[in-house]
Amino acid sequence: MPDIRSSWLPALLRTVEGAEPVAAVRVFAEQLADQVQASHVSFLIADFSGRLLIRLTQSTRQGPGEDAAEQLALSDEQLPYRTAITSQQTQVVAEADVVAEAEGEARREGRSTPDPDADPGPGGSRVRVLVPVSSRGEAMGLLEVVLPQAPDAGVHDVLDAAAHALALVVTAERRHTDLYEWGQRSWPVSLAAEIQRRLLPDAFTCQAGAFTLAAWLEPAGSVGGDTFDYSLDTDRLYLSMTDAMGHETDAALLATLAVGSLRNSRRAGAGLARMASAASAVIEEHRRGLGFVTGVLMSIDLGSGEVEVVNAGHPLPLLQRAGQVEAVPLLADFPFGVLPEAGYRVQHLQLQAGDRLVLLTDGMLERNAASLDLPALITECAGLHPRQLMQVLTAAVDEVAGGQLADDATALCLDWHP
Repeated sequence: MPDIRSSWLPALLRTVEGAEPVAAVRVFAEQLADQVQASHVSFLIADFSGRLLIRLTQSTRQGPGEDAAEQLALSDEQLPYRTAITSQQTQVVAEADVVAEAEGEARREGRSTPDPDADPGPGGSRVRVLVPVSSRGEAMGLLEVVLPQAPDAGVHDVLDAAAHALALVVTAERRHTDLYEWGQRSWPVSLAAEIQRRLLPDAFTCQAGAFTLAAWLEPAGSVGGDTFDYSLDTDRLYLSMTDAMGHETDAALLATLAVGSLRNSRRAGAGLARMASAASAVIEEHRRGLGFVTGVLMSIDLGSGEVEVVNAGHPLPLLQRAGQVEAVPLLADFPFGVLPEAGYRVQHLQLQAGDRLVLLTDGMLERNAASLDLPALITECAGLHPRQLMQVLTAAVDEVAGGQLADDATALCLDWHP
């Protein structure tokens, strides 16, 4: 077995870099299989809902047919997969049908099949190893490896390093191909949803020193105009959450004006008040009072935890501190686009170690979900990673609304741990 300190990983990455972007994962899997004597290696990418894993292949597509991507629901029937993705801990599963499944996958991909009568190794039996693939807390999917016997510590180290490298490969290669976007789409995407998706950050989760954040958007059947965004500079974290009036393409275009303006002002070095005023002005100029966007903007000093906040008619954030969850008492200014020269007040909040801050859109508070006690649910989920909390909250809202959300349900959770 190769030593983790040897040259195998740089050589693997050089080989992958020489492949076409659409073939990068396949080449990576083949190279890793050779290194660990695996009969099968594949990448299962998490879909946008967070409830499915899609086995990524070069022919990944939706719909029926032999070349349709295999989907695994993260249910009780797929407990090892669900445990691996939610806990971000490697799972090792001994299965009697590992060989049969590996043979079927090999036939579909035109590869040679393993010998079912081959000796699995001294005292060993074939196992499936599920290794989380993540980058800064973003659960991208699982690396699935079928081995002739249970891995020892050295093999675990190799697989952990490979999974980390795969996260970097996917992050780099997804810029050049739609393959990964296809893999993450387990349902048809409308034009409005396509526009909305482009307004969101590339990663919905970020772990960086003093904080961990995660966000989630559960779209309504008739897509609303919700967005969230975040960005880091050398000493500050910027957060925003917006909700454009209306539904479908009209709301998506209105959201585009808001997010585009906020990003442009932020990147020009503007403070929150100027960012808010500029966004309001451009929306009023283009929509002439026929549309508005609510929003909350935050700028967090990473050294002190001091937060500057602008609230443009948006639902109040929730703060969990010392076991209690309460709304942050903010004054509300006009939504963006209501007045041509609106002024916005910068308010202040001081974060303390252990605080959890949750931003919401009104879809999380819609009338169909009125029976859901969000503060109680946040308290109940105090020990969960922000990524897990987001899935619990949005799934709970969707459930109490009977799967018929009247508006997008969006949330962002920030854990402060300096």
